[in-house]
Amino acid sequence: MDTKIATLVTAALLLSACQPSHIDTEHAPHLADVKSGNAELKGQTAPDIYQDYLHRDVRDDIFYFVLPDRFYNGNSINDNGSLSHKISAGGLDLTHPRGFHGGDITGIEQKLDYLQNLGITAIWMTPLLRNKAIQTDGIAHHGYWIVDFTEIDPHFGSNADLKQLINAAHQRGIKVFFDIITNHTADVIKYQECHQASGEFITPNTQCEYKSLDQLAKGDKYTPFIPAGEAEVKVPKWLNDPRFYHNQGDSTFKGESSLNGDFNGLDDLNTAHPEVLSGMIEIYQNLIKEFKPDGFRIDTVKHVDLSFWQTFSPEIVNFAKAQGIPQFHVFGEVYAPDPKVLSLYTTEGKLPSVLDFAFQQAAADIFYRKKSPELAQQLFAQDSLYQDHDSQADLLMTFLGNHDMGRTGYFINQANPDMPAEDKLQRSILSHAFMFLSRGIPVIYYGDEQGFTGDGNDIHAREDMFASQVASYNDNILLGTKATTANDNFDTQHPLYQAIAQLSVLRKQHILLRRGEYQDRFYQTDSPMFAFARVDKATGAEILIVLNSGEQAQSIELPSAALSYRLLHSWGQQQPEINDSATGLSITLPRLSYAIYTNQP
Repeated sequence: MDTKIATLVTAALLLSACQPSHIDTEHAPHLADVKSGNAELKGQTAPDIYQDYLHRDVRDDIFYFVLPDRFYNGNSINDNGSLSHKISAGGLDLTHPRGFHGGDITGIEQKLDYLQNLGITAIWMTPLLRNKAIQTDGIAHHGYWIVDFTEIDPHFGSNADLKQLINAAHQRGIKVFFDIITNHTADVIKYQECHQASGEFITPNTQCEYKSLDQLAKGDKYTPFIPAGEAEVKVPKWLNDPRFYHNQGDSTFKGESSLNGDFNGLDDLNTAHPEVLSGMIEIYQNLIKEFKPDGFRIDTVKHVDLSFWQTFSPEIVNFAKAQGIPQFHVFGEVYAPDPKVLSLYTTEGKLPSVLDFAFQQAAADIFYRKKSPELAQQLFAQDSLYQDHDSQADLLMTFLGNHDMGRTGYFINQANPDMPAEDKLQRSILSHAFMFLSRGIPVIYYGDEQGFTGDGNDIHAREDMFASQVASYNDNILLGTKATTANDNFDTQHPLYQAIAQLSVLRKQHILLRRGEYQDRFYQTDSPMFAFARVDKATGAEILIVLNSGEQAQSIELPSAALSYRLLHSWGQQQPEINDSATGLSITLPRLSYAIYTNQP
């Protein structure tokens, strides 16, 4: 076993006093690699692939999604942004949830030990390119209001800082993913019918009503203009030309406005325009050429013409491969919980993968809202929708919460305000186990491993990992600890950090947990206990996962007399029980627990 992984196994065994776990470390087989659900021997053991970031299949990765501004301040000199570009300066406000708080790229580099020991193999950061720092509705701490697509925002560091982070991460076998935007740029273009010459609204605290295509055809349209001093603020220069934008006013997020309207006032690019398509491809090819990232997460995918993705995605992936990045991975944000909608973008849209919002909803319903586990069965039954020549369900990015919708801890508190603190912690651990053990690529939202809860969505789910000065963050009760966000929260002994680290070890050791075909084993309407398997059909190798989301011990019967299982790992107050009989397999789990079995020696 690799020394680093062996050390992590030992550390993971030192679990919290809240819930003991049980793990079989004597048997750690490196099973046959599985591609697209079929066995294919590759000969690489887990330690080998986790050192070789360049050739590692993305299905072997464990992601950490982080807002650099809220993670760690490695260089306080850059806290107020640009010294040379007024549009990208200012916004530092340590006490306001919308302000810049000082975290940066260097801060992430300084915490690579923390991430590596958690088991992270890929870091996805919110956009890093230079922003319009302050707009009417807030401050660009999140990075999604880009004016310059060629340089890093000074609040986060420099181009050199990013290259240094990528190099340091790669030396540890950790990949780095960029969050990119093609739908819009920062809010610079204004409309004479809505705005004063200064750019302020004629009527304060309003929006520009969306103008439909029918209205435009009748001559009812806005007159776009750029306020004085901002005519050349966007880079590359073509982005300053209003003819490349829709200029139809603010989106209502319904109907055609979802594609053509300004997303909360942001300048909405006409992605059906051939020059916009070629320009965006060139922008992101140049970033690949300069920084050599390992992949892209693409923002606001469903607000862009489908035809754009049909060209953009293959061009970007092929270019990256030509630049010597053979496993370059692209996944999109399609904010919808319906697999029929999500799969449209991986099939017709030619994106290899999307964030699995359907998985998030099912996990939250089962583990936080106490709904039937049959929701998971119904979800996985639709996996064939994603299958085509370059995408499949095990390439989906699974997650439990994020910077837009809110955190795991918030969803648990929302559904169960009076639940005992220990049960809330266990529900978070159970849902993370479900994410790590079922199909797809797990994404941990920064701070969830420290029990962050938040007060809702958006800025209310973007707490600081370093000691915060935001009162609305610091009054939150965290899961699994007496600390608050007023403390520095990089506790490697936190029970959630420990549980996730252990799940990372298991996932890395057992190829079936990363590639095995999903198969139902037990789902029943009135039972909070359910079971599924990850299977290598060619060899018969199987890992059986059983979870009890209920608050009482539960038992199930599986018709599996032909197989003999041993316990690989479990989490709960007591050891699970398993009994073979002539008719099948009987498994009993304690409340709020899970167990993993294997039929391998």
